Amino acid sequence: MTLPLEGRVANGVSRVGSSMPSTADGTPPGRSPSAFGHPPLEGEGHTSHAYVTLVTNADYAMGATALVRSLKLTGTTADLVVMHTGGASVDELKPLEDLGAKLVEAALLPTSDAFNARHGRGNIHGQNPFTKGRKPHFHTPLDNFAKLRLWQLEEYDACVFIDADAVVLRNIDRLFLYPEFSAAPNVYESLADFHRLNSGVFVARPSQETFARMLDALDAPEAFWKRTDQTFLQSFFPEWHGLPVFFNMLQYVWFNLPELWDWASVSVVHYQYEKPWEENHPKAERLRPLIELWRAYYNGEAIPDIDALPNPTIKAG
Repeated sequence: MTLPLEGRVANGVSRVGSSMPSTADGTPPGRSPSAFGHPPLEGEGHTSHAYVTLVTNADYAMGATALVRSLKLTGTTADLVVMHTGGASVDELKPLEDLGAKLVEAALLPTSDAFNARHGRGNIHGQNPFTKGRKPHFHTPLDNFAKLRLWQLEEYDACVFIDADAVVLRNIDRLFLYPEFSAAPNVYESLADFHRLNSGVFVARPSQETFARMLDALDAPEAFWKRTDQTFLQSFFPEWHGLPVFFNMLQYVWFNLPELWDWASVSVVHYQYEKPWEENHPKAERLRPLIELWRAYYNGEAIPDIDALPNPTIKAG
């Protein structure tokens, strides 16, 4: 399937690749239905629901592999859709295909040259330098806007978008019942973070009409979205619905707000800033438990019992 530049959506998406093995009741080996965190929801497993992520290069194809495997292990029967912009090769996308993900070609948005210049990496990072963490060299701010093509996937009634640098620890299918637009706050340093949304996890209702309105608003004269898609989405949906932070737990909470971290509640870990597959990771030692968790999902080996993991140490005083 291709989401072409002019915005038309091809019909007849088909599943590619093979799915992971399961037991007779459809539960992944080693997991019981009670481990998924909730009883079946009405309509759960309906094919009009999809988890969607975006792959723009080989690095995010690695990230998406861990994400897709983690979603499979929750027992979801929603479709798993990987939108890709052409920045990753067929071979780099093959692991996702083998996991049963639907690969959807998604061109970058038809934004103006002036818009592209304002949102180039040098200009974005120059005007809004990252002082809390380090964005990797393969992060291209302009690519972030391609996630808006999710609204073109009209064959789905509801979609949950998850950034490719995240893993899902327990079943979150109930998010499909949340309204548009739902997202968790951008909390990783203090309570002041609650006023901003983080677009690493959000709930949307695909609509070509909404997508067309987004394009008009996005590339308005002199428009500048300093946090790219996050700033734009918060502006486009000013009355956004707040999800609990546990649906999008940013990795810096581990050492900045350890009292907020509770493995029994965390549903999604989002590796903002440094990525767990990077070499010479400047915060690797501080985030070692989270990096090891990501690698377990990426390799599909020794995935721990999440509820049994020790929470971070809270410093006295």
